[in-house]
Amino acid sequence: MAREFGRTERVADYLKQELAVLIQRELRDPRIGMVSVNEVEVSRDLAHAKIFVTVMGKDTPDDAAASVEVLNRASGLLRSMVAKGTRMRTVPRLRFEFDAGLGRGIALSDLIEKARAEDQARHHLDDEADGEA
Repeated sequence: MAREFGRTERVADYLKQELAVLIQRELRDPRIGMVSVNEVEVSRDLAHAKIFVTVMGKDTPDDAAASVEVLNRASGLLRSMVAKGTRMRTVPRLRFEFDAGLGRGIALSDLIEKARAEDQARHHLDDEADGEA
């Protein structure tokens, strides 16, 4: 029989939803920008949580460093806000990290499109050369 979600997965899912709302509504620092919470990893003992975020318009960790730093400085405030809205005995310590996966995905998609366009152009030239012969 398949195992249901474990406690760590439930906590991670809850944190992902709560933090997305709290960051959007409660944090007023303009250095944060438009942040999207992509994934949350919670340790087995529920003491620590890594929150992977992307920042709109910032594709590299260096570009998003200021936003991630502000989020990490506000992690205590966010943790206390999460604690007020839940019945969990302890709320994990929050650590924010930039998720470069979206940027890599876009870059790979661009490379694939470029290769397809070059391949189509090459086949088009081959077809024209066969038609002239």
